[in-house]
Amino acid sequence: MTEELSKIYEPKQVEKQAFELWNRNSSFQAPSRSCNAEAKAYTIVIPPPNVTAALHLGHALNNTLQDILIRWKRMQGYNTLWMPGTDHAGIATQTVVEKRILSKEGKRRTDFERDEFIGRVRAWKDEYEVRIIEQLKMMGCSCDWKRTRFTMDDVCAKAVREIFFRLFRDGLIYRGKRLVNWDPATQTVLADDEVEHETVQGHFWYMQYPLVEAVEIDGQRIEHVTVATTRPETMLGDTAIAMNPSDPRAQKLVGKMVRLPLVGRLIPIVADEHVVLPDPESDDEKAKFSTGFLKVTPAHDPDDWAIGQRHDLPVINVMAPDASISDRYGWEDATGSDAEQFLGMDRFEAREAIVEWFRQEKLLEDVREYTHEIGHSYRSHVPIEPYLSDQWYIAVKKPVEHLTEKFGSGLIEGTDVPVNSLAGLALKPLLDERLRFIPERYAKTYQAWLENLRDWPISRQLWWGHRIPMWSKPGEGGQFEDELTKYTDKICLITNDSDEGMITYICVAPGNDDIEQQLEDGGWQRDDDVLDTWFSSALWPFSTLGWPDENFGGEPLLKTYYPGSVLCTAREIITLWVSRMVMMGQYCVGDIPFTEVFIHAMIQDGEGRKMSKSLGNGIDPLVVIDSHGADAMRFALTSMTTLTQDVRMPVEPIKLPDGRVVNTSPKFDVGRNFCNKLWNASRFAFSNLQGTPTGPFDANQLKLEDRWILSRLARTTETVTGQLDEFKFSEPINVLYKFFWNELCDWYLELIKPRMRDDEQKGVAQRVLAFVMDACLRLFHPFLPFITEGIYQQLNELCPHRDLDGFAELGGSEELVLAGWPKATSNLIDSESEQQMFLVQAVIRLIRDVRTQHQVPPRKTLEAVVKTAAEASEMLLEQQHLICKMANLSSLSVGPNCDKPEQAATAVSEELELYVGGVIDAEAEQKRMLKQKEELVGALARTENKLNNENFVTRAKPEVVQRERDRLKQLKEQVATVQRNLDELAE
Repeated sequence: MTEELSKIYEPKQVEKQAFELWNRNSSFQAPSRSCNAEAKAYTIVIPPPNVTAALHLGHALNNTLQDILIRWKRMQGYNTLWMPGTDHAGIATQTVVEKRILSKEGKRRTDFERDEFIGRVRAWKDEYEVRIIEQLKMMGCSCDWKRTRFTMDDVCAKAVREIFFRLFRDGLIYRGKRLVNWDPATQTVLADDEVEHETVQGHFWYMQYPLVEAVEIDGQRIEHVTVATTRPETMLGDTAIAMNPSDPRAQKLVGKMVRLPLVGRLIPIVADEHVVLPDPESDDEKAKFSTGFLKVTPAHDPDDWAIGQRHDLPVINVMAPDASISDRYGWEDATGSDAEQFLGMDRFEAREAIVEWFRQEKLLEDVREYTHEIGHSYRSHVPIEPYLSDQWYIAVKKPVEHLTEKFGSGLIEGTDVPVNSLAGLALKPLLDERLRFIPERYAKTYQAWLENLRDWPISRQLWWGHRIPMWSKPGEGGQFEDELTKYTDKICLITNDSDEGMITYICVAPGNDDIEQQLEDGGWQRDDDVLDTWFSSALWPFSTLGWPDENFGGEPLLKTYYPGSVLCTAREIITLWVSRMVMMGQYCVGDIPFTEVFIHAMIQDGEGRKMSKSLGNGIDPLVVIDSHGADAMRFALTSMTTLTQDVRMPVEPIKLPDGRVVNTSPKFDVGRNFCNKLWNASRFAFSNLQGTPTGPFDANQLKLEDRWILSRLARTTETVTGQLDEFKFSEPINVLYKFFWNELCDWYLELIKPRMRDDEQKGVAQRVLAFVMDACLRLFHPFLPFITEGIYQQLNELCPHRDLDGFAELGGSEELVLAGWPKATSNLIDSESEQQMFLVQAVIRLIRDVRTQHQVPPRKTLEAVVKTAAEASEMLLEQQHLICKMANLSSLSVGPNCDKPEQAATAVSEELELYVGGVIDAEAEQKRMLKQKEELVGALARTENKLNNENFVTRAKPEVVQRERDRLKQLKEQVATVQRNLDELAE
């Protein structure tokens, strides 16, 4: 990368050369060659992308922001580690592969042996893992690629086994039969935070259930009760009717029996305060739609389950795992009843059939439309089914005795969360302000979830994932004690009651393959289920560092890089992942895995919709990189990253040369345009740096424009550094853009042009320009790594020594990625020079405005007079050569007594009065100003009339009246100014 910058910026060539340089020199490897032995660590663990598919634009945003942080901290001298890797994504990946095999081969998972199917999934994983890593590299991600991890590799698997054993030993993992969130499509359980609630348009069906014996209430014979339900298909599993004990009808009805239609089952009427009393006039939707009678189906509704527990009701499951109606999972009275006809039907097909049966039997009293929320699987997106199932759980609010010494005991104030429980370990750091969310509003999401957290179901009915390290055998634990006593420190066991009788479960500590083999030889069966994906993901910040080994691979990785520094992620996984990482970090390592959590905005299309394949509005980051370059993409994404919740990116389809139609956005054009500007401006600057002197630097030789640009550089550095400290991204890139383009290119490069043609004067300007260019490249580097590295390499060749020795120093570096971050040294900040240059610029801008207003050609020289305060006049006289050059003046007079030039146009600012001669046609100007005066006088008269109107003054809002009075004053001043100029023209 040492050849001269090409005339045209070619992103692909620059990116290829830069990455080859970084890869050849292991520039991203931790510890960095640029940090010293005592450097403080700064660690980021990449939110591991799922191996389900290639990365999308959301990944590009998330990883760009992480790369900005890690490059910035690396340049600041920290011992940085950005740990890369991928997630096995159990449900998602298995579903994708199953669909692929079914479509191509017509086979299902069950047509394979388990190991064969897992081999198919692993082949998919290997393919997409390589693809994902390559994408990350193309985006410019400066990860330590030699440490790439995978959530199911040997290192992470060892951590999973270890933590499972510890949790089980502490009594935090248990087996339970409960109502769970069931995904009928993937046929596995989901945790509460894996359920997405969607608003749907549904119905309330009002169905009559006949009483076994009629009752009389208020002189009226009651032969049936009417239940209202949104899920008629579950009525097959009803085991009671509930009503509120405050209901006036309860005294006569509670205790009576109802014959369940279709099934014929006799079920009781029970009293329970959960039931909402009917009230058609209520604002409460439930009361408005309620009949006062609630069908109770404990196996298919969480609230009904709770009622069933309170009243010791039977639990009848009428569905198969695929949510079809079935009598094979606990329903015993289907055979021989009218309900038998629904066996095998899909739940929604059964819903329609059951409603039709009630209609035909004259038992359907009413149907009313009802809008409500339905839980959907976050993976398959189908409605979840509350389902009775045996699962493994983690007790998240159970106190752990041995954690008391480090974390304390008792409840966290204002909650029911024990401080030495897993939920407490995650919540307390937030309340103690050791854990910070940016933006702060997301801390409430985190806190509320932990306070209301239920036990975490960790078993999944899948094949792809970490298989649960649990072995079971029918019988009580006591009968196995003799054969297992010698393994007391390597195994833990519990005995559970089940539908089939007592079962003993044994968990084996990792690294004891011989014990596992003995168990299997002895008839013990390993659990078929795998662990929830989030279980292994929760360990990511320390499993990737080799935990539980203190010196993984001969390096003290845990001691050096844990706890980490920041997590950068999206809001939808605050509960799924962030909370669990904090929980497990505290439990396993004794400290939180990071101190700051930055939640970035979500990218939507121009219409505010989420980008998705189904909508066809997604943008492939590789398409953008191919057409615009990685830096252009990063510039656009960074410029959009504010602390708002969502950002919009207009999406436009384009046709590629190969005929494919893909999406892009005009937002990326802005990034590409700036990269071109940066490249071309650098080429122009470099053309002035040939022969830059390298001897001692004398700061006394600095001219006003030198002192000004160095001061502006120092302030820009200070601002950008402070903004990055606050996790602001769009602000610093915009500040840098303005400094580089508006101040360095538009002003400084133009101001020093005359000096560059003078061999005696150009040396200082060259030194300053080289220094400022170097600093700019460093400041831009975290945002635009490829192009800045490419330019920096050429700058190293052209001008290897760029420090202003003894005055301002950056230090040299062979690679920009390892160069030091600029410091806002106080000796560079020069407020006086900035004020003086501000006045010089004001004069030049006013003259240019006069040229534009009066259509004076740029090449025509003019004469000008400036009237201002004495101190400013003296400075402007010293800098008149700059003003004359930049404004193309033949002469500039400065002072309070200077004569006004003939045919002079007037321009006024707060600091000065400016007269530019030879530009005005007096007659035309007089006509223009007379017309302007006429318009102003008319506006003045209308405003005076309004204020003279008593009705307006007394009835209008005070602020409106005051606004008109202010306008009257301004109009009078404007009329006076125009009249004064007319009088001067008449002289």
